Amino acid sequence: MIVNGGEIAKNILSILATESKPEKSLAAIVTLGDEASLRFVAQKERVARDIGVYFFIRNVSGENIEEKILNEISVLNADPTVGGIILQMPLPREVQRDKCVLAIDKNKDVDCLQLSIRSNFFDTILPPSAGVVKELVNVLNLPLADLNAAVLGANGFLVGIPVSSFLRKSAKSVAELDKDTWDKKALLEADIVVSGMGAPEFVKGEMIKRGAVLIDFGYGTGKDGSVSGDFDFESCEGVASFITPTPGGTGPILVAKLFQNFFELNS
Repeated sequence: MIVNGGEIAKNILSILATESKPEKSLAAIVTLGDEASLRFVAQKERVARDIGVYFFIRNVSGENIEEKILNEISVLNADPTVGGIILQMPLPREVQRDKCVLAIDKNKDVDCLQLSIRSNFFDTILPPSAGVVKELVNVLNLPLADLNAAVLGANGFLVGIPVSSFLRKSAKSVAELDKDTWDKKALLEADIVVSGMGAPEFVKGEMIKRGAVLIDFGYGTGKDGSVSGDFDFESCEGVASFITPTPGGTGPILVAKLFQNFFELNS
């Protein structure tokens, strides 16, 4: 079964639309103009408009970019009208990512980026990627405590680390797989597979367990030039019990979870 991420996101956002709107604004710091980043920022901007949240973008470019990012974060941290800060990933290579992430006021860190450095969940919110997995587990009525999980790209900052941390506390077992820790047997035995490798169409149907649940955070270009996730959709769809497509799978839910965090931090 193909999971309709757009419908799940719509349900989350429809609930938020009935709640009291935060009076504060949500700011996004954008440094790179790659297509995926710009599309994701535009999606966030559109959702903000739809649910009545004031959203604005700070574009940072040129020389001394790390200094400019830190300065922008400092200004937004100090601004009492700003209730959330998004530091859009990826950052330029010369920027010290962790230094910039840790500079964000944790009460404005709607993406919970600091979790991937400090390895501890906040009391009230989850990183959006972990929130997506939890949402899908609930929507699909999966008995997570009885399931073996595998996370592909387990060292990934935005998906692998937070999702692995969540599943370690929730699933029966978790195989954390990366290029240096690849385990075909663990992948084949996993009841639920979450991938954030960014390797288009890498996982084939014969590599997964029949009936597995496949949650795809990958985003890239497939063999035919179209947008694709990490799972080879053509070969995996007939093997999996549930699979999220790319696009239209985890992406919309990720954005909805980010706004859910924003509401929670400003309630």
